[in-house]
Amino acid sequence: MGWNSWDCFGTTVTEDEVLANAEVMARRLLPFGWDTVVVDIQWYDPTARAHGYNDDAPLLLDEHGIPQPAPNRFPSAADGAGFGPLAARVHDLGLRFGVHIMRGIPKIAVERDLPVAGTSWSARDIADTTSTCPWNPDNYGLDHDHPGAQAYYDAQVATFARWGVDYIKADDMLAPYHDREIAAYAEAIRRSGREILLSLSPGTGLDLAHLEHLRANAQMWRISDDLWDRWVDVADQFDRLARWAPHQRPGGWADADMLPLGRIGLRAERGEPRMSLLTADEQRTLLSLWVLGRSPLMMGGHLPETDDATLALLTNRDVLRVLGHSRDNGEIHRDGDLRVWRATDVETGAVWVGAFWLGEEATTVDLTGLDGVPAGAATDLWASADADLAALEIPRHGVRLLRLEPSAHP
Repeated sequence: MGWNSWDCFGTTVTEDEVLANAEVMARRLLPFGWDTVVVDIQWYDPTARAHGYNDDAPLLLDEHGIPQPAPNRFPSAADGAGFGPLAARVHDLGLRFGVHIMRGIPKIAVERDLPVAGTSWSARDIADTTSTCPWNPDNYGLDHDHPGAQAYYDAQVATFARWGVDYIKADDMLAPYHDREIAAYAEAIRRSGREILLSLSPGTGLDLAHLEHLRANAQMWRISDDLWDRWVDVADQFDRLARWAPHQRPGGWADADMLPLGRIGLRAERGEPRMSLLTADEQRTLLSLWVLGRSPLMMGGHLPETDDATLALLTNRDVLRVLGHSRDNGEIHRDGDLRVWRATDVETGAVWVGAFWLGEEATTVDLTGLDGVPAGAATDLWASADADLAALEIPRHGVRLLRLEPSAHP
């Protein structure tokens, strides 16, 4: 559970903006479990701009080709300090600090033939110039038949560990699936001696065939392309999470992507500055599906400008309990636009039921007698009110997230 700079600032986030969000998180969200602040892509590009990437960007690298924060955006990184000072500020707030990184090695490092730290090899020896990212121009992949490829990742992650990084979002890993890159990066984290969580992206087309490899090498993996504040993006996640939810377990989480809620698009890849275009009902649907599917929660909105209604969604303890205290999560029924999910409270045995309506007009459904939905009194977690299972009113694109207590069923 945390915050990531992408939905607000795209490639352009600054140190002041990271700290502003960290301070609100520490004050308003940390008591509810939100504890990680992530600087997304291009923090090493001093010329980064909104709405895309720069070709031939003058990426800032050290003498071994390892990206360094651009001091014009991150002043505390001057004089070789890297992200150390910023990570320390975030840690002082009681939070964890994360960074984004692209697969492979920067093309500039290869052009300059920079040495690989601690070896006699150079960037040209280890680069696979036939392997590039289809949507970002910065890097080549690595040739993992050459031992210098592992050495480069080892040096990169050792640098991050020295800065105090707790979380790495490694991108361009999953679409297509780069199994050797993933395993090498995981090994570099193990060798770093620091506990660092590894999150893999972007997840387009990811299927369950890779599940065991993912569990062995990462703690989080995306299951879709970028999700934005469009209903179609949310609706598309129902089938994906239905496939992955039964396989969620501690230490290995399928990730349905960020929460484009509150104030987003300030300098982002997509769209102009705005409040999330998802309706209030769609936002509750998104959060209900994510917690029932046990997806990581990464807030995308600019927290200092996020309204109280959105913050209330993120701090509903009854809803967040589903994320952290559930088992046997999954879809149990579908009929046209109706999707019904269920989970069980691991401590109390209570049952959570999410009744989702994907239709364009409000509806009323009867859940009594539905296999997996126990009889008895139900409480709506969003409304903090009793609900009638026999005549459950659900708005357009909406949800009724219910809790049925143990006393209500055998």
